[in-house]
Amino acid sequence: MNQYVGLDVSQDQTWMCVVDESGRMLWQGKCTTAPEVIAATLRTRAPQAERIGLESGPLSIWLCHALSALGLPVVCLDARHAKAALSLPLNKSDANDARGLAQIVRTGWYRAVTARSLDGQRMRALITARAQLVALRVDLGNQIRGVLKPFGLIAGRGIGKTFADKIRSLVADGPLHEVAEALLRAWEAINTEVATLSRRLAAEARQDDTVRRLMTAPGVGVLVALTYVGVIGDPYRFTHSSSVGAYVGLTPRRFQSGEADY
Repeated sequence: MNQYVGLDVSQDQTWMCVVDESGRMLWQGKCTTAPEVIAATLRTRAPQAERIGLESGPLSIWLCHALSALGLPVVCLDARHAKAALSLPLNKSDANDARGLAQIVRTGWYRAVTARSLDGQRMRALITARAQLVALRVDLGNQIRGVLKPFGLIAGRGIGKTFADKIRSLVADGPLHEVAEALLRAWEAINTEVATLSRRLAAEARQDDTVRRLMTAPGVGVLVALTYVGVIGDPYRFTHSSSVGAYVGLTPRRFQSGEADY
């Protein structure tokens, strides 16, 4: 008898629901959100699991890879697609969500998503961290300029050491020296970390043949190429090359109902 399992994952605990081929619930419960604990529970409660479904989310990449490595047939479900089915019950609860996910994987009415590789996730984390630091650097630079303007001190444009030298020359021995110096030290620390991550990303790009090939296109640099490779992942999962554009959202949406079609 085939069994189907739904996992509703939260940071601390995971609700599970096991159903049979007819949709009858065989067991429902929860355990600690840890791959080894989940696997042990499923081997006891659902030894003949045909499919195990969980929604895409912050923990789905980790759990999908860990549970698959433990030999479990895990499927990652598109959270937006699953939401339509999970919104049917009047009462919203983790237990009901787990039961709904079990029924979804039983019927096959779901859209599976490919869990990003751990290396791809690491690269995304590097790119995201750099982008956040760049945004902080810009905000802090604007803050420094804003502090000086009410005193008639206009910093103007400038980046890197030029900007820092210009600010220090404007506030030298003035009442704003202490304030500007504190902000500048923070700005310089962020600037150093941005440079460190930039060098790391450039080194990653040099080691990847696909990224180097993409960078031969005009206007495509390290960040664009690395981001694109990270988003696509395994290119062989696309049957047609035209599907890639739709995957990244470069496709118009359509609404057709009766006489309306736009």
